[in-house]
Amino acid sequence: KFTDHGGVRLHVGVATGGWNPEHPVLSQTGRAIEFSVSDTGIGIPPEKQRIIFEAFQQADAGTARKYGGTGLGLAISRELAHLLGGEIRLSSTAGSGSTFTLYLPPTYSGPAYTRGGPQSLSAAAAGAPVYQPKALTSTRAVEEIVDDRAGLQPDESALLIVEDDPHYARVLLSLARDRGFRVLVAKNGVEALELAHRYKPVAITLDVFLPDMLGWTVLNQLKRDPATRHVPVQILTVEEERQYGLERGAFSYIRKPLTTDGLEAAFDRIKDFTEPRVRQLLVVEDDPGEQLSIRELIMHDDIEISTASSGAEALSLLAARRFDCVVLDLRLPDMSGFELLDRVQEDERLTDLPIVVFTGRELSDAEQTELKRKAKSIVLKGVQSPERLLDETALFLHRVVANLPASKRKMIETLHQSDELLRDRKVLVVDDDIRNIFALNSLLERHNMQVISANNGRDAIRLIESTPELALVLMDIMMPEMDGYETMQVIRQNSSLRRLPIIALTAKAMKGDREKCLEAGASEYLAKPVNTEQLLSALRMWLHR
Repeated sequence: KFTDHGGVRLHVGVATGGWNPEHPVLSQTGRAIEFSVSDTGIGIPPEKQRIIFEAFQQADAGTARKYGGTGLGLAISRELAHLLGGEIRLSSTAGSGSTFTLYLPPTYSGPAYTRGGPQSLSAAAAGAPVYQPKALTSTRAVEEIVDDRAGLQPDESALLIVEDDPHYARVLLSLARDRGFRVLVAKNGVEALELAHRYKPVAITLDVFLPDMLGWTVLNQLKRDPATRHVPVQILTVEEERQYGLERGAFSYIRKPLTTDGLEAAFDRIKDFTEPRVRQLLVVEDDPGEQLSIRELIMHDDIEISTASSGAEALSLLAARRFDCVVLDLRLPDMSGFELLDRVQEDERLTDLPIVVFTGRELSDAEQTELKRKAKSIVLKGVQSPERLLDETALFLHRVVANLPASKRKMIETLHQSDELLRDRKVLVVDDDIRNIFALNSLLERHNMQVISANNGRDAIRLIESTPELALVLMDIMMPEMDGYETMQVIRQNSSLRRLPIIALTAKAMKGDREKCLEAGASEYLAKPVNTEQLLSALRMWLHR
């Protein structure tokens, strides 16, 4: 790898030295099994010999380099070596090549290091690369916050705070308790999802930047699970991602840092929203028959539906009363739906109001783009549109799917699980790793999809331009020569391909990567390793749209 000549040599044998003399396991055995891999490649400069064992680091780190790789292999290998009671050592000369040696004890007796323990620190001081993930060893992450889970009774409801900054978490916890909430605190995404399923909180405040995953991943998983999708989620983050959060079902979006007054107002709003009451839906539609069919589709005892037959009537109702969601037809007798949306956006009280556009009009690309900015969701009348309208309004009204009538519940479940939207649709998988292509092909073909594949950006562009009826692209980002960002930018330059759904898949799930993917032309971003249900849900959503 990284060169087009030379060779690689593997040596396996018994070693009596070469590992870190302070290694807690190998220093006791006196000998080890040695797996030594030597190459005649580019070598690794001394200043980079330590950092390449960190995730996403490489000696040749550019995403447009000629030879591929994500920079995860050594980080994974190092942890596996420690779990096996051994270690990996590196010897390298820039320009001449490298030797990586795995030393393992002859008999397994447990892992070499506890995470962040004193043995790890002493080994680090001796120069050995050791496993110390920042999220587990930082002062912030290990600081305990006592919440209310130990005394929470079965009939008590709680608010879940997802925040890895202990100072901020304590401030939020205090404000929530002042408003009568029992409180749960999660420091990372995995704990947040586990607590949400175990305790069924009445509301969640969610930070976006967590140690183990993006808050967007947590939000998506909560909203795609029928057991938690009704729970209102308030986003708290330093980033300006308001529209992205709201259109994916967030209850509200608040930017840090907040004043005390701002935080108190946010918790007052949550408290008010979680009080038991009938949700209010406004249907703006001039056709009495359509009004009736929408009412029959959505109506149940947990919501009250009001109707408006014109834009002026809708604005009058919105000014006089509080609504939780609006269903809007774009064809109105006195003004277009676009004009009504503009008027709504001008009213600060209505900026967080979810508006689901439900129309039979054929929309141009420009109209689609404008609607995406102004409405939380676009539901076009057509195949499966009643199911989609029911699903979208249930999401924004925070309806408990389990409490709906069996027929309505079945419609939503069918929509989320059906393979009808996937059947015989043609999808392109772009990845430079044949193992990833094989895994994705196997998954998609089991759901009756037609799969073609490309292992680099140039082949992907050629296939996209020459393949009729291509429905969607799954695009790996970290590829050699032409990375996923550049490939998507080239695809989007073709006006006929601007609406082709492209789902970016990347293991490099770091701050700014989602934004970079979307700016390059991705329709959606999923972090590797890909959650199967999350991927299928995303495919169904984009293929429906």
